[in-house]
Amino acid sequence: MDRRRSVLAGVRDVAPFLLGIVPFGLIAGAAVVAADLPPELAVGLSVLVFAGASQLAAIDLLGADANAAVVVLTVLVINLRMMMYSASLAPYLDRLSLRERVPVAYLLTDQAFALSVTRFEESADVTRTWYYLGVALSLWTVWQVCTVVGVAVGTSVPEDVPLTFAVPLTFLALLVPAVKNRASAGAALVGGGVALALVTAPFNLGLLAGALAGVVAGLVAERFVGVTPTEAEDGRA
Repeated sequence: MDRRRSVLAGVRDVAPFLLGIVPFGLIAGAAVVAADLPPELAVGLSVLVFAGASQLAAIDLLGADANAAVVVLTVLVINLRMMMYSASLAPYLDRLSLRERVPVAYLLTDQAFALSVTRFEESADVTRTWYYLGVALSLWTVWQVCTVVGVAVGTSVPEDVPLTFAVPLTFLALLVPAVKNRASAGAALVGGGVALALVTAPFNLGLLAGALAGVVAGLVAERFVGVTPTEAEDGRA
C-alpha cells in the first residue's frame, strides 16, 4: 500500500477513538484556567508533553505551587510506560533513521501504540511508518485543538462556576477503563492509597510517591500474580 493510502488507513482506524479524547482535551485546557495558571501554559504543555494524564498531573501540581522538580519527576514517572511501548514498537519500525524516529517517539500515545501494533501484527498491507503517522497525527491534531478550545471555554466561564472538580473527575474517567486485570487493579489501589496517605506531604510529593508506588505495585503484581487464563480469554489482560 502506498504512503497516501497507508496514512488514510491510519486515520480511518483511529477515527472512532477521536471522539473519546475530545472531553479530555477540553478539560486539559479548562483545568489550566481553573488552577489560575496562564492560558498559554495549556498550549505549551499540550505541544511539549502531549500526554493527557501527565498534563493533568502537571497542571494540578503547578496549581498547588509544587516544586518544579516534583512536577518534572511526576510527569516522567507517569510516562514510564512509553519505554515499554517503544520497545514493543521498535521491531516494526527498525529501518528508520534517528531523525525519523524522533517524531515517531514524540507522537507515541496509548492509542497510537495499540492500534499500530495490532494492525502490524494482523496485516502487512500498509506502509508501517505512514500508517502510524496517520494514527498519531490525527490524535495530536484533535488533542491540540480541543486543548485550545478548552482554554477559551474556561476563560468564558463565570468565576462562581467551579472548575476545580475537572481534574480529579478526568483522572477517574481515565482510571476505570485502565483497570483490566488484577495487576492493574493492584497498581491503582496502591498508587491511589499512597497518594491519599501523603496528601499533606510537603512540596506535593504525594502524587509523585503515589505514581511511583503504583508503577512498582503493577510490576510486582505482574511478576508474581500474572494474568489468569480467564482474564486472557475475556480480553482483559
